[in-house]
Amino acid sequence: MITYDDDVRLAHVLADSVERVTMTRFRSESLVVDTKPDLTPVTDADRDAEELMRGQLKRTRPRDAVQGEEFGTTGHGARRWIIDPIDGTKNYVRGLPVWATLIGLVDGDEPVMGLVSAPALGRRWWAARGTGAWTGRNLFSAKRIQVSQVSRIEDASMSYASLGGWRERDRLEAFLQLMDDCWRTRAYGDFWSYMLVAEGAVDLAAEPSLAEYDMAALVPIVTEAGGRFTSLDGSAAPWGGNAVATNGLLHDEVLRRLG
Repeated sequence: MITYDDDVRLAHVLADSVERVTMTRFRSESLVVDTKPDLTPVTDADRDAEELMRGQLKRTRPRDAVQGEEFGTTGHGARRWIIDPIDGTKNYVRGLPVWATLIGLVDGDEPVMGLVSAPALGRRWWAARGTGAWTGRNLFSAKRIQVSQVSRIEDASMSYASLGGWRERDRLEAFLQLMDDCWRTRAYGDFWSYMLVAEGAVDLAAEPSLAEYDMAALVPIVTEAGGRFTSLDGSAAPWGGNAVATNGLLHDEVLRRLG
């Protein structure tokens, strides 16, 4: 069986390097914020962090392709690193600590390794195929995590990002009904919703519109923690443009309601 232990260690090295960029620029008065064509914000920290990761991957994994939010795809290897330098840029520019660097590895079409680094929260989460999901500050202070065992929607805690996307895709009524039927709902948003699912603190999370770089690092963490992560139609993530992550026990019911 192919193992990805070396890739996990490299992902931590990448996260260490990026953290020095993102934390230095976080809440800086000189942070430069631009608007991309899709009207979402991007900062000089986003670009600098992605360039840093690309440079390190070019040196250490020259045969692998790299796909990033800011600079697209380079290379043509079967293995592809999918990176998002700052997931939660809107939080980042407003000084909120809920943002993270996402580092995923896809082998063929399968997400096999993921690391989420949220330095302003002092947390990381990571997983590789067949080795479980973990959280901690680094590899040497790690705790294994697992999804919850909640089996009924009426007992479930749900996290989401916003309601706007559901309205745009004519799924708002179904989503609001699911919210009403859940025991508790909170908009933790972005990467954090899915890490809370992996930890068992939240039972389900869903978003109607996401890019591959938003999800690739998250999929192995949720699934190695014992959960399921698919698109709304039940197809494999992160390729469907949207996401449903659950503890597994609730997954079919959530897909039936939203898919």
